[in-house]
Amino acid sequence: MDPMGVAALVVGGASGLGEAVARALAHEGAKVAILDREADKAGVVAREIGGFSNSCDVTNTESLETAITSARTAHGPARIVVNCAGIAPAGKIFGRKGALPLDDFARVININLVGSFNVMRLAVADMMGLEPISGGERGVIINTASIAAFEGQVGQCAYAASKGGVASMILPAARELARSGIRVLAIAPGVFGTPMVTGMPTEVQDSLTAKTLFPHRLGEPREYAALALHMIENQMLNGSTIRLDGAMRMEAS
Repeated sequence: MDPMGVAALVVGGASGLGEAVARALAHEGAKVAILDREADKAGVVAREIGGFSNSCDVTNTESLETAITSARTAHGPARIVVNCAGIAPAGKIFGRKGALPLDDFARVININLVGSFNVMRLAVADMMGLEPISGGERGVIINTASIAAFEGQVGQCAYAASKGGVASMILPAARELARSGIRVLAIAPGVFGTPMVTGMPTEVQDSLTAKTLFPHRLGEPREYAALALHMIENQMLNGSTIRLDGAMRMEAS
């Protein structure tokens, strides 16, 4: 799909990976709407790229529906949806304070997995009403998984489970929506230089970088955005979760 003139939703687009995607899509001529809990930051990015922004909580259906409706009013129904909203708190099953509170586990699942599905189902509802374009395509959805889905470390049970769920739903979603000309994909990034990571202690960042074989550095958000753009433009990509990790394989801890 050529992004030029196409309405696009970037969820979690106020910073990090999502911001890079929003900027890349705008550069390619897409009409970009940024949905994010950080309304002020989203507004700044939207103004800089000539897009639209709205406050949004992916775990709250009313909030998400309102944000998507506002974006639809501004740009029309979205054919491109990239979901980068997520959190990555660490927590051992049993730590110094005892068993991990169940609410902590549920919060990660609710934001990363249930939130991703919530975005996808509402986006698909809009796409279904669109006329197919080149090649019979109605839309493309890209979710964000993680290499932790496959090699979660100690303290990552909640995060790994949430991202494993994202990766697991890509193929069945793509199979279901294929007849409607809607593609579904995911990117599983390694360790990227986003606020989530750059806020960690230097020694932690250095340890993570040491595990990235080549290039021997943190990933850059623009590289995630470049892959997202390629996925959007390459119609044969469908039903896959693609690792973007510099050959990194996470160790146990």
